[in-house]
Amino acid sequence: MENEIKRLEEEFQKDFQEIKSSKDLEALRIKYLGRKSAFMQLFSRIPTLAKEEKGIWGKKLNTFKNKITSLLESKAGQGENNEEKIDLTAPSVSREEGSRHVLSTVSKEICSIFERLGFITIEGKEIEEEWYNFEALNIPSEHPSREDFDTFYLDIGEKDKGKYLLRSHTSPSQIRVMKESKPPLAVISPGRVYRPDEVDATHSFMFHQIEGFAVAKDMNFAHLKGVLLHFVREFFSTGVELRFRPHFFPFTEPSVEVDISCFICKNKKVEDSKKKCSVCKGKGWLEILGCGMIHPKVLKACGIDFKKYKGFAFGMGVERIAMLKYGINDIRLFYENDVRFLKQFSL
Repeated sequence: MENEIKRLEEEFQKDFQEIKSSKDLEALRIKYLGRKSAFMQLFSRIPTLAKEEKGIWGKKLNTFKNKITSLLESKAGQGENNEEKIDLTAPSVSREEGSRHVLSTVSKEICSIFERLGFITIEGKEIEEEWYNFEALNIPSEHPSREDFDTFYLDIGEKDKGKYLLRSHTSPSQIRVMKESKPPLAVISPGRVYRPDEVDATHSFMFHQIEGFAVAKDMNFAHLKGVLLHFVREFFSTGVELRFRPHFFPFTEPSVEVDISCFICKNKKVEDSKKKCSVCKGKGWLEILGCGMIHPKVLKACGIDFKKYKGFAFGMGVERIAMLKYGINDIRLFYENDVRFLKQFSL
């Protein structure tokens, strides 16, 4: 029995040195102190020994057991310090959940309103050919408005040098649809656009725009006004009014800028600067978009008989619409990825 105890002690010391986790420790305890372990089998043999030997071997086995227990307990204490503890009573840690960006939400809401009016949504190309971005929209190379629209050209190859650029508006989508489809048409086209603008509180070299247009027989300006009036009253407030101001766009004729009555101060003009509306600055009106009847040259460029068909088009900046609706005074807030700002609009 003495040799067996010595063998168990040597095996235990070897196994003890290889412990790496609390699971290993528990497995070792079962191996040497479990009910079916070799150690317990030695204990079961004590009743078969002579009377004078029972006390001797019983004492030696208890000493061996106490030694093993002491070493296992010391290792368990070290494990508690080295291993990560799990407190099941501690409150759970909330996990941050993502949400749709406010600009995506506003763009989706705008498109949904027009879709309910019968428009279909088509996303165009961000890398566009110069002809679609300018010439087809009645903006020839010598046109002065090119200075405001000339954007980032791409050096694709010597053959196509100066041919491709990052689109400066979503209007090229209008051209592509009209060239590929026959009237009647009613299309809404959202997407990113690029301009050579200095970044400030109201401008960015990249922003989001939504272009809408419709082409059919007997289309007139009254149809345009009706569509826009429905949009602003559903998006902003049922009580807003429209105001049209003459303007110039090369791709529409006649062309107008569209204002809505301020939905915050209800178009109340106030002279006291301290009491002026924070959104309209006391003017009572808010500029929201530009529009007009599609220029005959644009229809002709797309292969549409401008004597038979008429159309209207409008374009709006998503950032501007969002800024007006939520009272945001700096366009850069949309792009800084400040979670504190974005969380205000999470659904």
